[in-house]
Amino acid sequence: MTSAQVDTGKGPDQAPEEGYERGLGSRQVQMIAIGGAIGVGLFLGAGANIAKAGPSLIVMYALAGLIIFFIMRALGELLLYRPVSGSFAEYSREFLGPFFGYFTGWTYWLMWVVTGMAELTAAAIYINYWFPGVPQWVTALVFLVVLFVANLISVKLFGEIEFWFSMVKVTAIIGMIVIGLGVLTFGFSQAGPDAAVSNLWAFDGFFPKGVGSSLMTLQGVMFAYLAVELVGVTAGESENPEKTLPKAINTLPWRIALFYVGALTVILCVVKWTEFAGGASPFVKAFAVIGIPAGAGIVNFVVLTAALSSCNSGMYSTGRMLRTLADNGEAPRVFNRLSSTKTPAIGITTSVVFMGIGVVLNYIVPEKAFGYVTSLATAAGIWTWLMILISHVLYRRQVVAGRLPASSFPAPGGSVCSYIAIAFLLFVTVLIAIDADARVCLYVMAGWAAALGIGWAVLKSRTPKTTDRGGEPEFEKAVG
Repeated sequence: MTSAQVDTGKGPDQAPEEGYERGLGSRQVQMIAIGGAIGVGLFLGAGANIAKAGPSLIVMYALAGLIIFFIMRALGELLLYRPVSGSFAEYSREFLGPFFGYFTGWTYWLMWVVTGMAELTAAAIYINYWFPGVPQWVTALVFLVVLFVANLISVKLFGEIEFWFSMVKVTAIIGMIVIGLGVLTFGFSQAGPDAAVSNLWAFDGFFPKGVGSSLMTLQGVMFAYLAVELVGVTAGESENPEKTLPKAINTLPWRIALFYVGALTVILCVVKWTEFAGGASPFVKAFAVIGIPAGAGIVNFVVLTAALSSCNSGMYSTGRMLRTLADNGEAPRVFNRLSSTKTPAIGITTSVVFMGIGVVLNYIVPEKAFGYVTSLATAAGIWTWLMILISHVLYRRQVVAGRLPASSFPAPGGSVCSYIAIAFLLFVTVLIAIDADARVCLYVMAGWAAALGIGWAVLKSRTPKTTDRGGEPEFEKAVG
């Protein structure tokens, strides 16, 4: 049975069999969830954000992390109600209507394509640390091809690669925190007396450039959290989603506290915030200041694996999302095919071709490529998160009315936290609109929405059954 054939009233025990190999074990899903919270937004993007906000960036990461937890608990409740690989696109389709499922599926695909571009850009920047003479676009192209080949083999290989990528990232961050604490406690390093907790407020205060400047970093901070929702896409290929998904989601707060808030706090104690700038990893900078040259090289390798890990995840998720769209008649049927190894090879290949645009950007505007794609990815991610939250609110409304079964993993506070998260995401969207550099992504998203609207009109004229199926969604009942 395809996801298009699913009765929207079915519970998790009647989830569809989508033809995928359930090859992701608990160990792999847990590490994919952990790795999804550690990416290029932290390792590279944090440098520019520190320069803009100073130590107050710690608060921005903590605030955004709380909102991300609200989003993930909302998604978790939906996933345990009905775990499918299409995840948020399927829930948008069920609770808001076919158009929203179509729009969300394609927008999530766009998010991962441009995120893949960002990761390729970051990987090329990291390689320049060792080989400054190698053009960024050459490195980006090599990594794109290598990861593409690896992604076609099997979901088990994908899961294993992600497991070890995540293990490297986690080990490195914990190691850096331990070394940083050692420097602060015992003073062994070239940083000497310059390393102190007082660095958090000694240079023009905790908010050195004002609260407004700190809030403007939220768009970059939210980009750092893109991919935490990837566990929702793995639902169709997890061996035991009812057990592994809640565990992966419930560990999110300590992951954010340790990997983001903890790591940044230690770094900003060891190194004055005034020494950071965009285009360089704050982790590499911290090791260089401590006086461990080899350590800086090791961290650079780690952040390289982080970028490649995220790009690898992007290839995985885009192929699955294209197949979900094809299942529902909203993308060419060819994307519905699985290879002999049960991977959506045609969808992955198409996505990789579009990720190749990132290689072109690295050739044309290497100094601006990262900023362009991160702002666009953030805008697409915000839409995806909004759809998760709105679908959750509508689902809860149906549960209260007795029309749908309750999930075995209810979000704390019911719909209240979802409403708070919706307001926060709309606030971040306003911040993007205010920022002259980031605002261009909203123009691109407007063009994207227009293109999808035209596509939907064509689809409606050719296959009206596809666009009209599913009955009247809860959203239309509420507003109609």
